[in-house]
Amino acid sequence: MYIYNQQDKTLVTERVAQFREQTRRYLAGELSEEEFRPLRLQNGLYIQRLAPMLRISVPYGMLSSRQLRKLAHITRVYDKGYAHFTTRQNIQLNWPQLEQVPDLLAELAEVDMHCIQTSGNCVRNITSDELAGISTDELEDPRPWCEIIRQWSTLHPEFAFLPRKFKIAVTGSATDRAAIQVHDIGLQLVKNSAGDIGFQVLVGGGLGRTPMIGVVIREFLEPQHILTYLQAILRIYNRYGRRDNKYKARIKILVKAWSPEVFAQRVEEEWALVCNGPNTLTHADIERVKQSFTVPAYATQCTDADTQLLHTTAEQHPAFARWLQRNVRAHRQAGYHSATLSLKPTGVPPGDATDVQLEAIAALADDYSFSEVRVTHHQNVVLGEVRTSDLFALWRRAKSHGFATPNIGTLTDMICCPGGDFCSLANAKSIPIAEALQRRFDDLDYLYDLGDLSLNISGCMNACGHHHVGNIGILGVDKKGAEFYQIQLGGNAGNDAALGAVLGPSFGADLVPDIVAQILEIYVARRLEDESFIETFQRIGMPPFKELIYAKAA
Repeated sequence: MYIYNQQDKTLVTERVAQFREQTRRYLAGELSEEEFRPLRLQNGLYIQRLAPMLRISVPYGMLSSRQLRKLAHITRVYDKGYAHFTTRQNIQLNWPQLEQVPDLLAELAEVDMHCIQTSGNCVRNITSDELAGISTDELEDPRPWCEIIRQWSTLHPEFAFLPRKFKIAVTGSATDRAAIQVHDIGLQLVKNSAGDIGFQVLVGGGLGRTPMIGVVIREFLEPQHILTYLQAILRIYNRYGRRDNKYKARIKILVKAWSPEVFAQRVEEEWALVCNGPNTLTHADIERVKQSFTVPAYATQCTDADTQLLHTTAEQHPAFARWLQRNVRAHRQAGYHSATLSLKPTGVPPGDATDVQLEAIAALADDYSFSEVRVTHHQNVVLGEVRTSDLFALWRRAKSHGFATPNIGTLTDMICCPGGDFCSLANAKSIPIAEALQRRFDDLDYLYDLGDLSLNISGCMNACGHHHVGNIGILGVDKKGAEFYQIQLGGNAGNDAALGAVLGPSFGADLVPDIVAQILEIYVARRLEDESFIETFQRIGMPPFKELIYAKAA
């Protein structure tokens, strides 16, 4: 993973000192709330329902074991002993005290971490595929490109106060695990007809109140021009994006208003002014960053005996076999696999990990994965470099810490925002709904029979739980002060990204598990052989679900 140089360290340390003085001035009454708000937001600090919330940046989802141990320490000293992994590969603390935040940031800086631009109307954390650099379907590792974009966009003076927040995702795999089509800018590494690698550029995706799927504005961009092209896009948005209405200020609104064709033309015109400017990358620039993402010192390749032992062990331990099936993936290096540590055991808010668990993950990373972990968009953690011969030992230790739930990709591997338990913007609670569903659908055989199925829950229209792109999406809504839940079906965040359609009128919290059960009953009854939920929905549409569910509700 990328190692900070002295320039990086100086920038982060000076940023801490700057925010310490800003906080002192605010607490002394020298800065008004209005003056302090943009300062705290660009340092990741929100004022939530019960306490401040601090969002810690995890660029493209990579963490070292040293950083995890520091995070465990911070949760104990400055919070209530746990952290929350988000859908954008960040970490949130729900209980820090404002006067202690500068000290907290100083401790993060000790391990090359920060909260810079995790909020505010600026370029946010650059995200990517959690299997970047190790997947078998990858054209090129996207992490160096994420790092190049991160360095360029950090404290960029021209783009510090955009019309609204701005999110960029990059993937190098054939399978989109980075949800690039629902980001302000999505970048896909591709090959052109000559065999050269470059970027396909998508713009205008996003969720929230006005969900949209991004559109391609350039089929192939030479890699040395990636920063100048991003500069052109952001300049057009910064100049013409709406600032009179925050609900219409995202770039997706501008793209729709102009049309993708007109937007692309305006970007090309702007790019012509800067395409060979100072931000054009040289080969040396690119190689400097790529050298930080070295290949680990892999052991000798897996032997036939290792593979046979794995199969024999799986036959002897059915629970281990289920974990292999659901939580373990192939690796580009023979003799290695990636293993997902599930943060979705029943009764625990999805994505939460205690200080003790963070230290346990760090120990597992040290022992089995070259001291590195990856945060996923589904609020889990991946050990990316596990030897085949170590999988059983890893499973036993992961099980002892509550990480071995074999549910990755199933209904109970749900995405869930903190909702009304913490967030001041939420209309309804999300966590109790998640727990009710976890308890209702705790039969692994039933989950496996259902197959791959995504269920996402958001407490409000801001869509932090990505409910629009869940195969089943649940949205908390307010009805005259009471909490209700709207169901959406047919969403998808992968290659064939799609926005879910609303099933119909919302339901009370007590009915949500029954409604989901009825949806699944219809799917099981109507599916064809080997057909997934999303495939069945795409074939039969909404009417069969709507007719049966609302007939029963009546």
